[in-house]
Amino acid sequence: MTSAAGLLATEPPLKVAVVGAGLSGLTCAWVVSDHGHRVRVFDKARGPGGRMSTRRACEHHFDHGAQYFTVRDPRFARWVDGWRRDGLVAVWTGEIAVVEGGATLIKDVDTERWVAVPGMNSICRHLAAGLEMSYETRVSGMHRMDGRWHLEAEGGPEIGEFDALVVSAPAPQTAALLESAAPELAARAAEVEMAPCWAAMVTFPRRLDTAFDGAFLHRSALSWAARNASKPGRPDGESWILHGSPDWSREHMELERDQAAACLLEAFGDAVGGLPVDPAHLDAHRWRFALPVEALPEACLFDPELSLAACGDWCGGPRVEGAFLSGLAAADQILSLRPAPR
Repeated sequence: MTSAAGLLATEPPLKVAVVGAGLSGLTCAWVVSDHGHRVRVFDKARGPGGRMSTRRACEHHFDHGAQYFTVRDPRFARWVDGWRRDGLVAVWTGEIAVVEGGATLIKDVDTERWVAVPGMNSICRHLAAGLEMSYETRVSGMHRMDGRWHLEAEGGPEIGEFDALVVSAPAPQTAALLESAAPELAARAAEVEMAPCWAAMVTFPRRLDTAFDGAFLHRSALSWAARNASKPGRPDGESWILHGSPDWSREHMELERDQAAACLLEAFGDAVGGLPVDPAHLDAHRWRFALPVEALPEACLFDPELSLAACGDWCGGPRVEGAFLSGLAAADQILSLRPAPR
C-alpha cells in the first residue's frame, strides 16, 4: 500500500495500544502507524491471526478458522488487489458444493473466493511485520487516569500507558475488558452473541474420492468441510478441515478435543457415504467465539471522550471483509484524535 503522509512536525504522535492481533486490530494498527503514530499491539497468542490462524502438523497446513473470503466493498477490493500483486492472496478455484441428505449439489461457480497464501494467517503476518508486537501477553485490566489509558497484564504489573486504546477482541471478551472502564461501550459489545465452532483437522494417507473441495453441509453435525490442500500455495497431501455447526458446537462445547474430533470425523463419513481409509492425523480446536449471530450496525464503536474504539467482525458485518472494514473504521476514528502538546 502507498504510505500516507506523516504527521506535521508540530503535531505530537499519539501513543496507541491495540488489544488483539486478528485482522481488525492489525488493520487498525497498520493504518494508524502508517500515519506516523506510535502503535503497540498486544495478543495472548504466540503469533498474529486470531481466527485467521493457520495450524501446522508435520508437513500439513490447516486453515482451521476462516476458510476463505469474498470481496464486495471497493475499499477492501483496493487492498486485496495490492495483496494480490504482492503474492499474498489468490483465488481459490476448488469445487464448492452443498451436501444434504446424502445428495451433493455443486454450488454456484460465479462467486470468487479468495484465500491468503500460503496460509490464511499470511495477511495478518504481513500487517504485523512493521508493527511493535507483544505476543503471549494477555491484557487483563485497563483503566483511565490523567487522560491516559493504563494497561495491566494477567498476573503481572502495568504494561504501559497510552493516549488512545483500541480493543479488537471478540464481543464478549471486549465487554468484559471494558466493563469497568467504559460501561456504555461494554454494554453495546455485550449485546452481540458469538456462536462457537469446533474445528477438526484431519489428514488421510490418500486422496478421498469426493465430488467437492469445499462443502456446506445441512442437517449434519457439520456446517463445512474443505480439502485444505486444494487451496493455492498449500502443501500436497490429503488434509481436511471439518467445522461443527453452531448448534452442535454449542451443545458439545465442553467435550475433550479427541472426542470432538472423533464426532466430527464420523459426521463427515456419514455425509460422504463412508470413509475408505482411516485418518493418519486427527486433532481439534475449539473456537468459543467463532462468528457473530447478528453483528451490530456500527462499523466500530467509538468514544471520543475516552479516546477508545472497539472493532471486529461483530461490528458492521461478519467474516473477513467485515473484520477488515471494522478495523479501517476504528483507524479513521483514532486518526481524528490529536493529543495536547506536552
